[in-house]
Amino acid sequence: MSDLEQHIAIPKNVASGDDLDYAFLREKGQEYIEQLAGKIWTDYNTHDPGISILEMLCYAITDLGLRLEMPIENILTPENETTQKLEQQFFKASEILPSKPITENDYRKLFIDIEGVRNCWLKPYEKTVFVDCKNDKLSYNPKAFSLVDKAFKTEFKIQGLYLVVVEYEDDIESDIQKNQIKSEIKKRFHANRNLCEDLVGITEVEKHHISVCMKVEVFPETDEERVHAKILRAIDDYFAISVKFRSLKEMFSHGYSSDEIFEGPVLTHGFIDPEELEASGLRTQVRLSDIMQLIMDIEGVKNILEISMNNCNDPLNETDSWLIWVEDGKKPARCPDSAFSYFKGVLPLNINKTRVETYLVELEAEEKAAQDLAGIDMEIEIPQGTYLGTSETTTIQNDFPDTYGIGPKGLPARESVARKAQAKQLKGYLLFFDQVFANYFAHLGKVKDLLSVDNRLKRSYFTQAINDIRGFDDLVKNYPQNDDEHLSETLFKNLDFPVERKNKLLDHLMARFAEKFGDFAFLMKELYGSFAETAVMISKENFLRDYPETSSQRGSGFNYYNQPETELWNTSNVAGVQKRIARLIGMKNYNRRNLSDSFVEIYDPDESDTETVFRWRIRNKSGDIILSATENYPTRSLAEKELMLAVIKIVETPQETITGVFKQTINDKDEVGNLEIQVSETGKYSFDVINLDAPANSTDRIIARQFTYYDTQEELKAALLEIIEFMTKDFSEEGMFLLEHILLRPDVTKTNIASDVFMPVCTNNCESCEPVDPYSYRITVVLPGWTYRFSNPDFRNFVEELIRKEIPAHVLARICWIGYRKGFVPDEKNQMVQLEEKYKEFLLSKTKKDQVQDETKLKDFIEILSDLNSIYPSGKLIDCDDEDDELKSRIILGRTNIGNL
Repeated sequence: MSDLEQHIAIPKNVASGDDLDYAFLREKGQEYIEQLAGKIWTDYNTHDPGISILEMLCYAITDLGLRLEMPIENILTPENETTQKLEQQFFKASEILPSKPITENDYRKLFIDIEGVRNCWLKPYEKTVFVDCKNDKLSYNPKAFSLVDKAFKTEFKIQGLYLVVVEYEDDIESDIQKNQIKSEIKKRFHANRNLCEDLVGITEVEKHHISVCMKVEVFPETDEERVHAKILRAIDDYFAISVKFRSLKEMFSHGYSSDEIFEGPVLTHGFIDPEELEASGLRTQVRLSDIMQLIMDIEGVKNILEISMNNCNDPLNETDSWLIWVEDGKKPARCPDSAFSYFKGVLPLNINKTRVETYLVELEAEEKAAQDLAGIDMEIEIPQGTYLGTSETTTIQNDFPDTYGIGPKGLPARESVARKAQAKQLKGYLLFFDQVFANYFAHLGKVKDLLSVDNRLKRSYFTQAINDIRGFDDLVKNYPQNDDEHLSETLFKNLDFPVERKNKLLDHLMARFAEKFGDFAFLMKELYGSFAETAVMISKENFLRDYPETSSQRGSGFNYYNQPETELWNTSNVAGVQKRIARLIGMKNYNRRNLSDSFVEIYDPDESDTETVFRWRIRNKSGDIILSATENYPTRSLAEKELMLAVIKIVETPQETITGVFKQTINDKDEVGNLEIQVSETGKYSFDVINLDAPANSTDRIIARQFTYYDTQEELKAALLEIIEFMTKDFSEEGMFLLEHILLRPDVTKTNIASDVFMPVCTNNCESCEPVDPYSYRITVVLPGWTYRFSNPDFRNFVEELIRKEIPAHVLARICWIGYRKGFVPDEKNQMVQLEEKYKEFLLSKTKKDQVQDETKLKDFIEILSDLNSIYPSGKLIDCDDEDDELKSRIILGRTNIGNL
C-alpha cells in the first residue's frame, strides 16, 4: 500500500511525558537559568537556593503531571456523589447510540419485542393512482378516466405505505389476543414512524401445511416422550424460525461493538443479533435433509429408520420427495396428518401424549427463562472512579528545608529583623508560583464540569485560595482566603471571556458528533451584533442537551395516531427532523401551535386619524405589556425595525451587569448596559431602552420604554433581570409546520373517491411535469415569513439549504414563508391563520383510532395548503455589477427569485 492510500489518523496519546520526568524538568530549568542569568549566576550546585527553588518547582510540576495521568474516571468523579453522579456527565450508550427504526429489520425488532409476536415482516402496500393529464385529476378507480384519450393518461404507485405481516406465538389463538397485539403494533409503529411513511394494515401470515412422517430408533436408556417433545419443537422451529433475544454480554461475545449492539431501536427484552434476524425470514423451501440433520442432533436419537414429507393439501402432486417449495408469502407449518413412531431396537414404543405435553411446557419454560435473562443489565456500565482530591493544592514553601525559615515552623524568635524580612521576601516571591499551581489544580478539578453535557458554570477560568502559608496576612492584604469565587473574579476579570470560551468548549463537544454551527454563528453576528455569541451559545447548549432526541429521531415523523388534542396542538409531538432543524437554527420553540399568535402587537393608536401611524408593544407570557414604543411610525416596517432594535439592545445587556451595578445606589439617568434608569420626583423607578450609537440628545436615543413604576431599587432590579430573561429565553415569533403529503392521501382501501379530495397536480398533458406523484416522499415546510430573522434573505437562504440537507435524501421539500401576525390583516386574508385553523381540524379528524379519513376536513386543508404564497421582504432593485450600491434588502438582477413557491 502506498503512502497516499494509507489512512491518516489523529493519535490518541499526544502527551510527551516530560511533565513526569523530574530530571528532564530540572535540566530544562537550568538551561533557561543559564540563558537568562548566565552572566551573573554561575553556581548551579544543589546547595544553591535558586537551584533548590527550581527543584521544588519541578517536583510540583510532576505532581500536576501525575494527577493529569490519573484514570479519567477518577478525574471526572465529583467531590460529592450524593448531589452529582459520574454518569450524569455523559449520555448513556442507550441514549446516544440507538435510533428510531429506519430499515425493515429495525421495525421487525420493534414488533418482535412485543409479547405474543414470534416474528413479523414489513411489506410495501401497493396502491395505484390513475392520472388524467388533460384535466389534471387523480383517481384510484382504473375506469374513472375511460373516456380520456390514452395519450393523456398515466399512473403511478404511492410509495411509503406498508403492511405488517405477523406470525403469532403458538399460544396466541383467540381473536381478542390477536387484536390486542395488533393494537400494540399500531401504537409502536406510529410512535416510531418514519417521515413520509405510514401503515395501512396488519395481517397474519398464512400457513403452508406440510406433513412429516418418520420412524425413529432411540437408545435403550432414552426417555422417548422427551425425545418426541424435542423433535416436535425442532421441526416447528425449523418451519418457522424464531428470533432469540441476546444479553449484552452475549452480543459482546459474538464480536459486536457497542455502536453495533445499540444500533436501531431500544428494546425491552434484550438485543437481537442482526445476522440471526436476517436469517429468520420466511422459508421459501423445506428440505428433508435439513430435518434429518436436526433430528440426529437431538440427544437420545440413535437412527432414523424411515422419513418422508408431503404437502397436506395435495400430497399426491409432490414430484420431489426431498424438497417442497413453500407458497410465496406463507410460512411452512406441521399439519395434523404428521405421524411419528419410535423404537428401541425392534420393539415399538407407545408414546404417552400427556407426558409429551408436560415436556413441551417444560422446554418452553426453560427457553422463556433464558430469554428473560437477556433483558437484565442492558446498559453498558460506566467505570466508577474514586475522588482523590484532584483540585487540592498545598504551598511548595512547606517543602523547603527548615533553614529557609519559610515553612510551618518559621524562624526562631532570636533571628534578626533583617533575616525575618528576607524570609518574608522569599515567601512573597514563591507565592506567585503557589498561586499559578493553585490555578492549574483548580482547573483540573473543574474538567468534569466544563466537559459535562449540562455545563451550567458561569465562568471558564478558576482558581483557589492558598491557605497553608504561615504568616500569610503579612504578605497579602484583602486576599479572600475563604471565597474562591471572588478570588477567581478578581484574578481573571480581564482574562475570562466565558461566552467565547464556552462556545469553544461546546464546539469541541459537538465535534465529537460531527456537528457544527459555523454558518449559523456567522449569520447571527450579522443579525444580533454583540449578542450573537451569547445567542449562539444558548443555541448550542439547547442542541447538545436535546442531542439524544434530535439525532435518534432525525428521520422520524410525528405520532398522529389515536392522540388527545393536547398531543396534536400546543405540543412538542412533531417530526424528529423538525426538532433537529429548529435546534440547528436556534429556534426557541418548535412546538406545533398557532404561529400567528405573537408576543408582539403593532397597531394604529388612533384609527380615527386620517393619517395612519403605527406603534408597537410587547406582552409577556401572562399577557402583561412589558415594553412599548416611544413614538409613532409612518410605516409598519419602520415600527418593526425599531421593535427588533429594542429587543436586541435588551439581550445585549448581560444579567451580570445588572447584578453588579445594583450593588450600589442607582441614580436618575444612570446607564446600565443598554438601559437607562429613570427616577421620578416622587422616588419611583422605571427604565428606558436606549441606543448608545445614537447622538446623546437625539430622539433616536430612547427607543423603548416600560411604562411601569417601581417603589424600590430591588423591585427595579428584579424587573430588569426578568425582562432580560424573557427576551433571551422565551421571546420568539418563530415556529414551523412540517406537513407530510403521505398523510393527505384519500383512503387507499376505497376506490370510488371524488377527484377533488386528491391533491392538485400539474401534468402538462403528461409531457414534462415530474414527478406527477404529489404524495410519495413529499413534504411542505411552512415558516412565518414576517419574523426578524425569517425576513432576512441571507438567513432564509441558510434555512432553506439546511432543510434540504437535513431531511432524508429521498424526500422532496417545498418551502413556504407565509402569513402575518394575527390582526395584521383580516383573518380570512391571513394564510397563516387559515392554515392553522384547517390543519388543526384535519389533525383532530385524522387521529381517530379507526383511521377513517374525514374527506371534508382533508379537502379543506388541501385547498389552503395548495394556495400558499411566500411573502418577501421589501427591497430595492439593483444591478449586481454596480459595486456602489448597498447590498442590504437587495433584489439582484438575474439572481433573486421573487416568484411564489
